[in-house]
Amino acid sequence: MGRPNAGKSTLTNAIIGQKIAITSSKPQTTRHVIRGILHQEHAQLVLVDTPGLHRPRTLLGQRLNDLVKEVWSEVDVVGICFPADEKVGRGDRFIAAEMSRLKATVLAVVTKVDLVDPARLARHLLDVAELYDFAEIVPVSAVSGHQVETLVEVMTKYLPESPRLYPDDVLTEEPEQVLIAELIREAALEGVRDELPHSIAVLVEEMIDEGALTRIFADLYVERDSQKSIVIGTRGARLKDVGTRARLEIEALLGRRVYLDLHVRIAKEWQRDPKQLRKLGF
Repeated sequence: MGRPNAGKSTLTNAIIGQKIAITSSKPQTTRHVIRGILHQEHAQLVLVDTPGLHRPRTLLGQRLNDLVKEVWSEVDVVGICFPADEKVGRGDRFIAAEMSRLKATVLAVVTKVDLVDPARLARHLLDVAELYDFAEIVPVSAVSGHQVETLVEVMTKYLPESPRLYPDDVLTEEPEQVLIAELIREAALEGVRDELPHSIAVLVEEMIDEGALTRIFADLYVERDSQKSIVIGTRGARLKDVGTRARLEIEALLGRRVYLDLHVRIAKEWQRDPKQLRKLGF
């Protein structure tokens, strides 16, 4: 866990060794709790990638925060991500203060260490150490792979004895349609203006298998006409590009050919509307 854009999803994918969570430079990319399972010889690590904890401005933001706090009570080990290229801030201090309520072992995971020099990293590690009495502090880079295996060993060390919770061939418990919707949203987030990412939601309406081909029909939801124009682009060019990039990712996920049909729809103020939030899976 951690504040938005702390590198949680990128790290989750690096540990699992496969893409199960979407990533973006935009804050609040993760909107669901994603569970990824790492199978080891003597242990099974169930990683729970959560949305970034933030000061909510909408009902959606409040529900995402509630989701994170709900997960806290269910886990044995919490890894708080602190990006090395950003100073420790108010959000980090708030999260660290909340940890005193938990029974779980709390680790500090300093992410994105490939982006800073050794002197800056050393200062950052000292700043993080002052936030809380962490069981351990592990600096990592999900991009270069630096100390990712070490982090796995540290987390595994604090796990309780238990039967395996998942079969050996399961990497995530997320439904296919949720993963596909997230891949479409990831493609749609690329290159859009700063105010738009929070307004984009995706719903997969239908999936039809026809021999070696899967037909997928999905809707992208935005809140205003002007946002719809941005997502579609001039003569539909931007939406076509989103579809092309998303289709390639979906084909890699499903291991088969995909026909992807996308439509952009307007759901006014959906982030603040309980009925719309329910429809969109929140």
